[in-house]
Amino acid sequence: MPTTAGQTEVQPPGPLVIAHRGASAVLPEHTLAAYMRAIEDGADYIEPDLVATRDGVLVARHEGEIGGTTDVAAHPAFADRRTTRRVDGREIEGWFVEDFTLAELRTLRARERLPQLRGTAHDGLYAVPTFDEIVALVARESAARGREIGLIPELKHSTHFSARGLPLEGRLLDALAAHPYTRSAAVVIQSFEVGNLRALRAKLGEGRANIRLLQLLGAADARPADIAAGGPTYADMATAAGLREVATYADVLGPQLGYVVPVGADGRPGKPTTMVADAHAAGLQVMPYTFRPENRFLPRSLWQGEDPRSRNEEGAVAHIRALLDAGIDGFFTDDVRVGRRAVD
Repeated sequence: MPTTAGQTEVQPPGPLVIAHRGASAVLPEHTLAAYMRAIEDGADYIEPDLVATRDGVLVARHEGEIGGTTDVAAHPAFADRRTTRRVDGREIEGWFVEDFTLAELRTLRARERLPQLRGTAHDGLYAVPTFDEIVALVARESAARGREIGLIPELKHSTHFSARGLPLEGRLLDALAAHPYTRSAAVVIQSFEVGNLRALRAKLGEGRANIRLLQLLGAADARPADIAAGGPTYADMATAAGLREVATYADVLGPQLGYVVPVGADGRPGKPTTMVADAHAAGLQVMPYTFRPENRFLPRSLWQGEDPRSRNEEGAVAHIRALLDAGIDGFFTDDVRVGRRAVD
């Protein structure tokens, strides 16, 4: 597998199964319980999305807006913190993590982000974890199980948090350096933005051989939040020339699934694109996102029954295998057990 010059290979062989926000098809995302379940199910890496509290603590939430994944709306004391904020060019209304101290955040409990699909049986049971707590969990379980479990944190809305005086990058590097486990275990830092990854590459140099960088690709016609209008889109970055440029600062590419195997108008997975070959030629690994086990997220030809909410493990395995056959190096999944089945 390709590595940046001066780096050593620290990850397990074979396609990597990455727990997308933990075992998020089973338990509320970004909770210690979801990460633990993913580890039990055989995850090679777990993925915490990182944002910062008002007092500068890194915590795991997929978005800075926490109304959809916590019970903050049920706390009258925080009613006046509901606001509208512009994040990455979009107006978003709700409650924002950067308006809460860690102590205040600790009074909240996680909720299922997709309640109509995955139910609410676990709402109210789990706290919002800090990154330090996640590292401690992974280190403990790695020692207990005798296998290295990687961490693949995503820096969420870096430009937004920097503008609010809460830059994420330095906080993450400090946290990684502070823990004995993350000073040697496999770590991949991801972002949809570009400038922060370039800055991290310059800062890391060859001194942290266990840390690699992953460039995420969003919708083809969209641009990274830190690239001005008229700059390259994600589609531009996905060309052979664009991938060679990405490889100057990143080690891994994280595209949407359709960049690798598009789904045709007939609802069937089509022929693989040249993305994997082009990325490998540039020295990049390819780890697309996100496989999910419900009909709703599968190509129509792989559905079982007509209910989009139905859980469909056979279809999910077939979907994963289509991309494994295209040569991907790993993948993000909401259900590690299903992903493990597809690989093993």
